[in-house]
Amino acid sequence: MPGNLCEHCVGMCCRYLALPIETPEDREEFDDIRWYLLHEGVSVFVEDGDWYIYFAADCRHLQPDYRCGIYQTRPRICRQYTTENCDYHSGEYGWEQHFTCPEHLDKHVREFFADERRRRTKPSSTAKRPRVKARRPAKPIRGRPGPTTDIAGRPLPRLGVKR
Repeated sequence: MPGNLCEHCVGMCCRYLALPIETPEDREEFDDIRWYLLHEGVSVFVEDGDWYIYFAADCRHLQPDYRCGIYQTRPRICRQYTTENCDYHSGEYGWEQHFTCPEHLDKHVREFFADERRRRTKPSSTAKRPRVKARRPAKPIRGRPGPTTDIAGRPLPRLGVKR
């Protein structure tokens, strides 16, 4: 791109903020993220395995010509921003996932927990677990006591029943 990159600036870096969030691990944590996505201008993305919440919000000092109205006293995060990581220049983001609505997240959650179930049920190739044959406990017949031993043959405690 010829000339100074800032000559082409449309203030993309001044139109949002993104903050790291905890990586969700259970349904309740995913539901919290779903709540975020119910709000206008909010999305969630995953980059390099880290989760972020994204708020579409213009900086109040962004001028109509896309220049900074407080350039001399701008915050440290703005001073550290360079054309090397410019949003205009970089084009596509390297996001692994980008959730812009609850439906996008719901699809991911279904796949996430399906994969987790497969991982848990997949037998380990290094250690074979002994197979345990489950048997159904004897069903008590009306008027007769139920089983007196557990599945391994150990005696069950007798509980007194008040009538």
